[in-house]
Amino acid sequence: MYKINDYVVYGLTGVCQITDIQKDSIDDEEKEYYVLTPVFSENMTIKTPVDNVNAKMRKVITKKEALSLIAAMPDQETAWITDNRERSEAFKTALKTGKSEELVKLVKTIYLEKEEMATIGKKLPKSDEEVLKAAEKQLNEEIAIALEIPLDKVTEYIINHVPHG
Repeated sequence: MYKINDYVVYGLTGVCQITDIQKDSIDDEEKEYYVLTPVFSENMTIKTPVDNVNAKMRKVITKKEALSLIAAMPDQETAWITDNRERSEAFKTALKTGKSEELVKLVKTIYLEKEEMATIGKKLPKSDEEVLKAAEKQLNEEIAIALEIPLDKVTEYIINHVPHG
């Protein structure tokens, strides 16, 4: 069970802080709910049942895990799928897992393809751009919280700390 003030990753919403745990009665049944506040978006509150969180909520990675994730980025496998529909499905599935390693793989795969396409004067399909943006957002939010650095400094931090072979 999570506690008040814990940071969690909640589905595609991103990093949230548990601001309260409340009991509510619905249909004469009392249930406990986590009250979540997204850390990087204003004016939003989410209530999710305590007994229903395993599917879409997990604790934010630790500082050690974040540093290890960054250190392993150069070795992360990439797998570009040429078929647009297949790629779109695979990317959306990876995004929905919310797993940091999957997000790194996604960002790296799309970024490398973007660079490759730029060399021949082409742009990424809009759907790939959107997935890249969503994956970067989720990853950067989690790394910002884990390393206690401002969100807008995460990319710079990663660039400065990724080992160059």
